[in-house]
Amino acid sequence: MRISWNWLRTLIDTDLSPQQAAEVLTSTGLEVESVEVIEQVKGMLAGVVVGHVLSCDRHADADRLRVCSVDIGVGEPLGIVCGAPNVAVGQKVLVATVGTTLFPLTGDPLTIKKSKIRGVESNGMICAEDELGLGESHDGIMVLDPATAVGTSAADLLGLKRDFALEIGLTPNRADAMSHIGVARDLAAALSVRSSEPVTLKWPDVGAFQGSAGTEGMKAEVLAPIACTRYAGITLCNVKVGPSPNWLRDRLKSIGLKPINNVVDVTNFVQHELGQPLHAFDADKLAGRRIVVRMASEGELFATLDGKERKLSNADLVIADAEKPVCLAGVFGGSHSGVSETTMNVFLESACFDATTVRRTARRFGLNTDASFRFERGVDPEITVYALKRAALLLKEIAGAEMGSDIVDLHAVSRQWMRVRLSFARVNALIGTFIDPAEIIRVLKALDCRVTSHDSVGAEVEVPPYRVDVTREADLVEEIIRIIGFDRVPVPERLMMPALQRSETTLDGLQRQLSVHLAARGFREVMTPSLVNSTRTLALNTVNENELVRLKNPLSAELDVLRPSMLFGLLQSASHNMARQQRDLRLFEKGRVYSVVGDRVVEQDRTAILITGQWSLEHWRGKSRVTELADLKAEVELLLERCGVTDVEQVVLDLPLCSSVLEVRKKDQVFARIGSVRSEVLKAFNVSQPVFFAELNDATWFEAIAKRKLKYSEVPKFPSVRRDLSLLLDASVTFDQLEKLARQSERKLLRTVDLFDVYEGEKLPGGKKSYALSFILQDADKTLTDEQVDKAMGRIRQAFEKEVGAELRS
Repeated sequence: MRISWNWLRTLIDTDLSPQQAAEVLTSTGLEVESVEVIEQVKGMLAGVVVGHVLSCDRHADADRLRVCSVDIGVGEPLGIVCGAPNVAVGQKVLVATVGTTLFPLTGDPLTIKKSKIRGVESNGMICAEDELGLGESHDGIMVLDPATAVGTSAADLLGLKRDFALEIGLTPNRADAMSHIGVARDLAAALSVRSSEPVTLKWPDVGAFQGSAGTEGMKAEVLAPIACTRYAGITLCNVKVGPSPNWLRDRLKSIGLKPINNVVDVTNFVQHELGQPLHAFDADKLAGRRIVVRMASEGELFATLDGKERKLSNADLVIADAEKPVCLAGVFGGSHSGVSETTMNVFLESACFDATTVRRTARRFGLNTDASFRFERGVDPEITVYALKRAALLLKEIAGAEMGSDIVDLHAVSRQWMRVRLSFARVNALIGTFIDPAEIIRVLKALDCRVTSHDSVGAEVEVPPYRVDVTREADLVEEIIRIIGFDRVPVPERLMMPALQRSETTLDGLQRQLSVHLAARGFREVMTPSLVNSTRTLALNTVNENELVRLKNPLSAELDVLRPSMLFGLLQSASHNMARQQRDLRLFEKGRVYSVVGDRVVEQDRTAILITGQWSLEHWRGKSRVTELADLKAEVELLLERCGVTDVEQVVLDLPLCSSVLEVRKKDQVFARIGSVRSEVLKAFNVSQPVFFAELNDATWFEAIAKRKLKYSEVPKFPSVRRDLSLLLDASVTFDQLEKLARQSERKLLRTVDLFDVYEGEKLPGGKKSYALSFILQDADKTLTDEQVDKAMGRIRQAFEKEVGAELRS
């Protein structure tokens, strides 16, 4: 949120600099992220002064140039060569002295230097308005009032003022601070409490407001009292719509708003000054001179200010006339009832709408306005009429408005002040220091709270309705400490913390460990949207249509369902990188996948891994190698080993998105699926090289790890023994089958089984292949004998021959 320092100072008396005020506000919880200088004219015309033309003679070598002598009130008159056709003796002009930098409306900045023009020395420049950045005219120099004092700075003459914009990072709970008065209120409270002198908040005076008993007013009624707890309005007649005065335009520009016309500008001004959104209707366009606050009819059509026709639902609150909706309450105005240049009579609205109703409508239509931003967080119901009076008086001042009626104020539901019992002991216990009860009460009163009663133990406090986030004792304690200052809490010399051991395993902890492991292995984590395109998802046969989780109100037709697989986001990232010549990728992502099972939506945590491109780059010690499915399989096996998951099996599947899929499972628990992404899927994402993908089921991993019991053993004292076997096998036999058979045959001594050579070629019979396996055997209690090793290897060979028809090669 952007706050103008000059505007803020009209609401509070303080001698602080903008930077000092920013520090105080930040200490109260309104974090000022930056303080930006705002200049009405860039450079503020520094170095430009009023001069008096004493003489003006024709240049000897140029008919269109004049050699002028100009008095600027300091030192000797300056000799300046000027080419303007309207320069003359006796004029008061604006002179840019040597060293001044000018910022014209177009072109680059210009620094004035002492120079010679056609042989004549020039010590400055007599300026036109476009050269000063004040306008677009270049017909001649600016000629000032003859009474203007020589030597006056241009900034003082033109009344230029420097402002500062405070950019505040507002937290969602601080609806009360979404205005200049709200920020001023916090600043005044902090300064009053932290200093000996009270600082008073200066609310704009509306005492001059007088309504009219005339018959020009609108008849209003509220048919939805829950959605609109208070509705007020007034009719203004003979309004002259036109440009706003400079002071109002400058105020709006200082906070980044574009002035439109005096009526709209006043509503925006009051909204940012007081935090109360207003809306102005062209009263002559309201049918039946009637305002009805009601819920929309299902399917009712309404054309908004942006020219779009929208279909409403019965959950949308509308402001209607006698015939039709004219405004989406608290969100957006209608295209047929807005104020235009021809408007003469205005109905001005100020209301308090239900936050949930406004939020639902704004999200459904994708409309995020300044008004909805405030209503969604809660506005002060006690300034509804006050803000209306403020706006009406401003329109009377700058637009000649006349009060055509008295204020209509329909107060359907009164919001009560929240009552909270505050314990002084609890305040000190939570803060960690001692604060005197008298100071606590002073802080509460500075925050507009009512202390209805108090004693030595505590106080009964009533919290104003605009503080929608203060409902408990702990909330009041937070308010107290932020106003008195967190630096009041002493830091102990020694900070002692007990060592806490967490024996339980958490899913979050597992996911962090998986991420750390993958990052250490050279993978990069990506984060992609959980929304995907339904048309593409169905076209790729990812899931059935009835399994997709669709959004009711998607912001984009391209992102209308929740992802059923993590693959799409990773492919999108891969495609983005490949388009930028980054083709060797190792990516992973943590997230959730979504599906409809029966009548409910199921969310499942997943860790997804993608590899593509070169696995190892060309090097003097070896050649480059492209990524293979086996590389990804090895990464998953390494994760299984790290997590202590053993005795898994691998089942070959064929799935819509991937081919040659290996499903890693243990009994009925699926740990991961590893496969090669199909070419049609790659084509859909503009990926032209092979990609391998694995998706881990985090819940299965967590369950396996949670049941695991860690065991420790000493480093073996006795040596291990290696034996190798060269086998002739059917082409369909896998290494996983052989490893499983080996471990079943020799459970006691066998430690590891590895595949170190594969051969498939013409020298072998058809349908056959050759595997060379290594076996590590070891006994933890004694040195193995040749006899023990031979018996163990014999059992393994027999299992291979019997179960898969293996033949031992010599």
